[in-house]
Amino acid sequence: MGLAANIAKQFRDTHFGDNSTGTNVKTVLSDITWQQAVTQVSSLNTIAKLVFHINYYVSGVMNVLKGGELVIRDRYSYDLPPINNQEDWEQLRNKALIEAEEFANLLEQLPDERYFETFVDEKYGNYYRNITGIIEHTSYHLGQISLIKKMLNNNS
Repeated sequence: MGLAANIAKQFRDTHFGDNSTGTNVKTVLSDITWQQAVTQVSSLNTIAKLVFHINYYVSGVMNVLKGGELVIRDRYSYDLPPINNQEDWEQLRNKALIEAEEFANLLEQLPDERYFETFVDEKYGNYYRNITGIIEHTSYHLGQISLIKKMLNNNS
């Protein structure tokens, strides 16, 4: 298995299972209600905001992998549209999971040597740095989501 296949597997496992942390995005989000997703605990971001934030970067980099421009900006990465009901929450959750699978498929198709080429601009480093950074970023926020979920479940 080459570099691209390994990185795609690591990304996919972070979202859908079989990774070293024993948890994944899909499983953690599977039983969260929309009310829980939008409930603020202390000064922490809501679960919904964190899901939006994770997916914001996946979507933005995926656009580059498809040949588009890098149009995302950090200042907009928490600009979650209102979640007013279970349907809104499910749409956000499903979008994140569907785009994660699409992203993993694109990662598999990248030639291994492409991972060491400049990503958009030299200031961003190479593809490898950015893609593994997204995996780390997802894992970091997944930990936050898991803790917030536990806090919400303990309070109910």
